[in-house]
Amino acid sequence: MKFIKDFKEIDKKDIQIAGGKGANLGELIKIGIPVPDGFIILAGAFEGFLEENDINVEIKKSWNRINIKDIESVEENSEILRDLISKAKMPKKIEEEILKEFGKLRIKYVAVRSSATAEDSKIDSWAGELETYLNTTKENLIENIKKCWSSLYTPRAIFYRFQRKLNHTPVSVAVVVQKMVQSDASGVCFTVHPVTKDKNQMVIEAAWGLGEILVSGQITPDTYVIEKDTLNILDKNINSQEKMIVRSKKGIETIFVPKSKREKPKLSAKLIKELAKLCIKIEDHYKYPQDIEWALENRKFYILQTRP
Repeated sequence: MKFIKDFKEIDKKDIQIAGGKGANLGELIKIGIPVPDGFIILAGAFEGFLEENDINVEIKKSWNRINIKDIESVEENSEILRDLISKAKMPKKIEEEILKEFGKLRIKYVAVRSSATAEDSKIDSWAGELETYLNTTKENLIENIKKCWSSLYTPRAIFYRFQRKLNHTPVSVAVVVQKMVQSDASGVCFTVHPVTKDKNQMVIEAAWGLGEILVSGQITPDTYVIEKDTLNILDKNINSQEKMIVRSKKGIETIFVPKSKREKPKLSAKLIKELAKLCIKIEDHYKYPQDIEWALENRKFYILQTRP
């Protein structure tokens, strides 16, 4: 059985094996959108890992013991479930396939992202429910893949599944492994104005450095409102940014933004329009409004993920 596929071998129809995040990245490449190089560890690898370690029965027992109305029950069983996965050994054939694909990338650092098989549908987005590990190296790649798998059982993910009545629905996890983009700036684009719901206006949010500082709510980003049919920039809200997240020898580090950049717009008008065109192309392809995560490295845009 093949446990890994290159992004080029996947498209939006493959959610059941690649998860929403993985399937959408493959689809983006097919329409010529710049996506960081990488591959997908298919959901079948997670299922094979569980079977080989013979922990399916223990997982089911612990899952059935969860009392969603009792936070202690959720946290206790979450810890048991995550421990089972953490302590289990990665099957040799899966590990060898993963390390072989990692070697083909010829890079030191990758981002390792969970991609749930029920993810990014119009009903169940799973946005932010599962985990991502940035600046992963060959040394901690296998460990971080197992952490992505076990993030299916964090208290947050457990509450989400019960809330969406998915607690009796089979859900698995694929894992996206892709080149770590060392963003000069990063952010999110909403292809329909998230407040006014105006379909001819899109909103781009931008921050210095890696996007985690924006996702975690530590700063107020720049906000640009663009008219889609003309690409006119209707509004710019520039916010001062004192801190940003970057890669360092220690891994991820929060540092001060150089004083010369703190008050400056994160994107020039030219770059705003270039990004807007990319995002309009994605929305036109999916024929549905999208939330798009992007990163800018050396004046080149990369799309990290898109979801409805």
